[in-house]
Amino acid sequence: MDKTAARLGADATPTAPALLLRPWSQADAAELVELYRDEAMRRWTNSAVNDAAGAAQWIQDQQRGWETGRRFGFAIVESQPGGSEGQLAGHVVLKGVTPGASSAEVGYWTAAHARGRGVAPRALQALTDWAFTVFSRDGLTRLELLHQVDNTASCRVAQKSRYELATLLPAAPPAYPLAGHVHVRPRDL
Repeated sequence: MDKTAARLGADATPTAPALLLRPWSQADAAELVELYRDEAMRRWTNSAVNDAAGAAQWIQDQQRGWETGRRFGFAIVESQPGGSEGQLAGHVVLKGVTPGASSAEVGYWTAAHARGRGVAPRALQALTDWAFTVFSRDGLTRLELLHQVDNTASCRVAQKSRYELATLLPAAPPAYPLAGHVHVRPRDL
């Protein structure tokens, strides 16, 4: 599988459309600014996109990750009938990919309109399958998912995606003011 042109999919559910996961493009900038107006998302993410310039920079950072082969960020887009793209529903990322390293990290966020519809678990499962397929030859055997202890929604997503709680991280202010959870998913699950 070509990791530089990856397009992943997740099946529809009875209450939500199928998902397409694809690399971010500058055409997503205006919609990204709108998604970042959500206070809940701003609370749980460590990046701020306040305007068109900030969105362009954030997207450029995602693209640079693909170019370096160390960070693979995907826009999560709802699929429409006929295969066309609908609105952005979130972001999922594989990061810290290093040849010969046995572990890497995953992360995600969802747009306000997409929460509670299984977007994050379905996108995370598609990313997990892709990561283990593409990078197992490079030694990847374990994925880690980190979140603050008070982010109960992320805990539920981790559990639904078969990422088991492995350890508690101590707080490290100011960047990480609260303790965190580390969830782990081994390749052979």
